[in-house]
This record gives sequence, structure tokens and C-alpha cells, in this order.
Amino acid sequence: PSRRGAQVKRTLLLTVLLILGVVGGCAPRYTEQGLASWYGPGFAGKRTASGERFVPCKRTAAHLTLPFGTRLKVTNLDNGRIVRVRVNDRGPYVDGRIIDLSRGAARVLGMIRTGVVEVQIEVVQYPPGESP
Repeated sequence: PSRRGAQVKRTLLLTVLLILGVVGGCAPRYTEQGLASWYGPGFAGKRTASGERFVPCKRTAAHLTLPFGTRLKVTNLDNGRIVRVRVNDRGPYVDGRIIDLSRGAARVLGMIRTGVVEVQIEVVQYPPGESP
């Protein structure tokens, strides 16, 4: 499917999960599994989609649909390493990838050399006003 089609499907799925959680009386546990990459060279100091300046050594991430400020637990499924990040940008814009990580987050996960790894992401906390 196209990048836009995948984004629409992901947004629809998240919306359904949020509705089910509210109707069912408990917050849904949002998880996603797929490929993660990291970015940073050439973006240092530039504005992210959230408006803040990108700092490659911080533990931040780009996700296509999750609200800015969402805190995630990202697990490298190849080596079991875990990092917590905050969504502050949009992306990734490469088909088949579910998240782009800052260099700081990628370093913790041990993926600097490989560049792309299989991960699981889990929402730890939604930003105020965005809780399901």
C-alpha cells in the first residue's frame, strides 16, 4: 500500500482501539511492531513538526500518527535493549518503517551501525488532554 494508505489504516486502527478502550471502561494498550530507523545528520537545530528544535543526542522519535508528546517504550527485538522516547516529529517517510529515532535513542538500542532494526513500540503515556 501507499504511504498515505498505510497512514490512514494506522490512524483508523488507533481510533478504533481508543473508542473500544473508552467504551470498555479501560485505556487501550497501544503497541506496534515493525522496522525502526534513526535520523539526525543534517537535521540538528532544525525545527521538528512539533515546532521544537531537533537535538540528535536527546531521546526523541518521529511517528506518523501518535500525538506529539506521547512517551513510548521502544524495544530492539534483535538484542532486547529498551529506550524510552518522546514523539516530537512526523515520519518515517520510508515505506515499511514505523518509527524514526534520534541518534541518542538509536545509541541506547545498539542500532547505530545497522541503521534499521525490528522493534516493538508501546505507549507509556499520552500527553495531557490526549489520553484515551
